[in-house]
Amino acid sequence: MAGRIAVVNRKTAETEIEMELNLDGSGITNIDTGIGFFDHMLNSFAKHGFFDLTLKVKGDLFVDCHHTIEDTGIVLGQAILKALGTKAGIKRFGSFMLPMDETLVLSAVDLSGRPYLVYDLELTTDRVGYMDTEMVKEFFYAVSYSAGMNLHIKQMYGLNNHHIIEAAFKAFARALDEATTLDDRLSGKIMSTKGSL
Repeated sequence: MAGRIAVVNRKTAETEIEMELNLDGSGITNIDTGIGFFDHMLNSFAKHGFFDLTLKVKGDLFVDCHHTIEDTGIVLGQAILKALGTKAGIKRFGSFMLPMDETLVLSAVDLSGRPYLVYDLELTTDRVGYMDTEMVKEFFYAVSYSAGMNLHIKQMYGLNNHHIIEAAFKAFARALDEATTLDDRLSGKIMSTKGSL
């Protein structure tokens, strides 16, 4: 099967982003955003979702991390949408509950074409590494709206902010992997009573 691959480039006065995403990969990554913890999260996302992800970001980090992280979310959402094409044959829905030490996070995805984010993480520190924790929500918001997906992320419990954020990225990856999986029972049809997504 040919890979569902998307290349997206985006250049603004604040960021310059080059991304290649393969939904049918094996978790191979080459990621450099200039923010170590964010790179770690995106590597975890790709590895646990079995996505190949190549990403180079030049952002205005002398300002702060906001533009780099938000714009990467926009581009990732665009890449997901582009790689899915017509969405024919995909399961459409996916969910995963991921444990990480003392933390448990649930993520659920609907590739409906209707963007919506429900975000319920309780982060208690301002930063993890050089990533502002308030940017976790901004990232997932950008992904959900650019990809046109319903995305729910809920912390069931947890204490360590690193674990909570990483569990969210990994749970999202596993849910997205399930939602993008091709189902032979659909025979290339769209999983919708409307006939389109």
